[in-house]
Amino acid sequence: MDFDPFPYPKHTLFFCVTIACSAVGAIVATVRGWRGRVYVFKPLTTLLILALAWHLPGALPVYKAMVLAGLVFSLFGDVFLMLPRDRFVAGLLSFLIAHLLYVRAFTDGANAGLAYYPGGFRFTPWALVPFLIYTAVLLRILLPHVPRALKVPVIVYAAALLVMAWQAAERGASGASGGALAMAGGVLFVASDSALALDRFRRRFPAAQPLVLGTYFLAQTLIALSVR
Repeated sequence: MDFDPFPYPKHTLFFCVTIACSAVGAIVATVRGWRGRVYVFKPLTTLLILALAWHLPGALPVYKAMVLAGLVFSLFGDVFLMLPRDRFVAGLLSFLIAHLLYVRAFTDGANAGLAYYPGGFRFTPWALVPFLIYTAVLLRILLPHVPRALKVPVIVYAAALLVMAWQAAERGASGASGGALAMAGGVLFVASDSALALDRFRRRFPAAQPLVLGTYFLAQTLIALSVR
């Protein structure tokens, strides 16, 4: 059997280039404070990632459906977080639902190409413990600075993010087709949300927005590509 170095439909590269250009537009507009352009490029980038996942021929119907639903709720979260009025809780809830949908995708069982994946939660210490330690340290740094009304929502969200990244890592370690992409996407999502939380609650830093958006869009793109 011939090895295909790019086992995706031809239009995939077009989608990836378009997503990258739109993501750069969103980052530049955010850094420069061009609010009108942020309203265009930020949701547009997520819509393009959603279109990418939609057009990919997914062999696992449940997996693809859950990823698509997760991207839809991520789009809602993008919109809430960029509105002039503070809709942080609504954005947090939207992304919480997105992470739960991704967990459902990553725990979907089927013959996933390179290896049979039995589905369900997997409990591998090497995959779980690093995320547990990281989440505990991050919350220890953040919680003293989080308003009282937001402490419980932040803890719940952090737990959902932890489970999502953990199950993505489990799928990647299994050798399932697309698992490595899902794992990389999960880790980058943790990096993005960590930077966002530190910038919002701990201390503002100049590179926050490029770091948050760059890792976020890349994470979502990798998760979308894992549908194949």
